[in-house]
Amino acid sequence: MLALSRSAVASRFIAANIGALLFAAVACLLARNWVKDLGGLVTLPGAIMIVASIAIIPGYLNVFLLLSLLAYRQPKLRLAAGMPAVSVLIAAYNEEDNLSETFRGLAAQDYPAEVEIVVVDDGSSDGTLRCLRSLQQPGLHVISIPHQGKAAALNAGLEAVSHRVLVTIDADTFLHPQALRRIVARLLQSPDCAAVAGTVLAKNSRESRFTRLQEWDYFLGIGAVKRQQSMYRGTLVAQGAFSAFRTGVVRAARGWPNRIGEDIVLTWALLGEGYHVIHEPTAIAFTRVPHTFRGFFRQRQRWARGMIEALRNHFHNVFRRRHFASFFVALDLLFPPLDLVFTLGFIPGVVLACLGYFYLAGAMTLLVLPLTALIVLVMLRYQKSVFDLMGLKIRRNLLGFLAYFFVYQLIVSPICVIGYSRELLNLERRW
Repeated sequence: MLALSRSAVASRFIAANIGALLFAAVACLLARNWVKDLGGLVTLPGAIMIVASIAIIPGYLNVFLLLSLLAYRQPKLRLAAGMPAVSVLIAAYNEEDNLSETFRGLAAQDYPAEVEIVVVDDGSSDGTLRCLRSLQQPGLHVISIPHQGKAAALNAGLEAVSHRVLVTIDADTFLHPQALRRIVARLLQSPDCAAVAGTVLAKNSRESRFTRLQEWDYFLGIGAVKRQQSMYRGTLVAQGAFSAFRTGVVRAARGWPNRIGEDIVLTWALLGEGYHVIHEPTAIAFTRVPHTFRGFFRQRQRWARGMIEALRNHFHNVFRRRHFASFFVALDLLFPPLDLVFTLGFIPGVVLACLGYFYLAGAMTLLVLPLTALIVLVMLRYQKSVFDLMGLKIRRNLLGFLAYFFVYQLIVSPICVIGYSRELLNLERRW
């Protein structure tokens, strides 16, 4: 069986949505007194908007995610002996310190066919180009261009690749030995898919407190969303850090657009053409994550801007397709106002709750925590099975986990609001 039938996918989708809507209906009934009390302070429409944004809608989204994960089924991956030649594309800018580790991972790949590696140096000012030219890697082709940004570098490499299957990785990404084989196998096994997003985890999780926190976001949060979207064949981001594509399809889409979120916008362009995009949990790569707040701020703001770019450029094309990806695209319209209300309403509400005033943060908002805990438990079970299969071990990181569970959203939502605002106001891009 190559894939779940559309009817089976639709049944899971409908069941998860019904369960989530029932939860939201019960939550609305329970929240009546809260809305009434809050309405005396901020007007009734304002109270409805706040309660919906910090309790009802997040509850619906969490239940939908939880039920989707519980119903998650991935067609068995078939690792056939006859695999096609593959092109690996890397855009590099000032990556002298990371390239040796990246190529060590590439050299260790358990891939039974030719691997062409095309690296585009995007006008680096350090020793990146010298390092690349000193490497003795079979199948390596180095291209040097003036500094124009990641999209331009990827497109220069796209013109040069030779094979019908293309895998992108970042220049600081280390691949598990079976990563290429597994991600390409999933792509070949899914004829209606244009791309497969691999699993990207934090490589430098012991570098700082911020990397310890992000380890759990990549491992649980991002992983959960990708599994959910993949089951419905609507993964919204085939991330540049590690994804596989059909080369001809990417060329037909004219490659990566000159956007701050080029991988997000390209993925939506493919979805808008009617292709599916999925995720392969066992194709694992480890990438460097920002180790300072400043770096984290810039990255997450960039991701938020990328989502707005995708909405601007491809919302109508994806939505008119009326496939499951359309639903997730529609959900993305909710996140800017949800993050805004969370930042301006719930975060001050937490401060007020500490002072004994439970107008905004109370028992109803705490209902989200046990839902999140259930999602974490389900994901831990899934991820442990993947790690056992791949010969990996889950690192102990209790403090990072607690920070992720209780504090992470308080940090991320304000950053996203800034990112949304900068993109809507068309302010200067900063990578």
